[in-house]
Amino acid sequence: MGRTRTAKASRCVTTGQRSPIHFARKNVLADTLLDRQGLVLAFYRFVTGLLFACHGVATLFGVLGGPQGPAPSFGEWPGWWAAVIQLVAGILVVLGVATRAAAVICSGTMAYAYFVVHQPQALFPIENGGEKAALFCWGFLLIAAFGPGRWALSARLTSPRAVAHERS
Repeated sequence: MGRTRTAKASRCVTTGQRSPIHFARKNVLADTLLDRQGLVLAFYRFVTGLLFACHGVATLFGVLGGPQGPAPSFGEWPGWWAAVIQLVAGILVVLGVATRAAAVICSGTMAYAYFVVHQPQALFPIENGGEKAALFCWGFLLIAAFGPGRWALSARLTSPRAVAHERS
């Protein structure tokens, strides 16, 4: 007689709690996504940081379809500073180095861009052209909340010995 296999309870990587999308029967898609949650978050961090860094490069150097007008002058507020933050913090997020701090700075930069540049024109992002700013703001806030993950460069550079020393 064949034995009935019950599905192994999937646990969330970040909280350790049982997944609410796991049912009594085997849910292959949910299990696959939960098993690869760290990798998916790493790709999300990488792509979001890369897009942000590319936006900074485009603004500073007028490449990659950057602004149609001249690039902001050195030190010009807020254009030059925003572009430098986009480039530097975007690269830090891509690499996974000082990720939480960089992501908070990126999120704050985009919140500033939304509320100072876009929101005075209209309330909703679809009306005021602030979709990118709003999406980047919330996306970087998620990265700051979840952290860089095990696929980050900082996780690779930290030796197990250093981690054990920090915990004691």
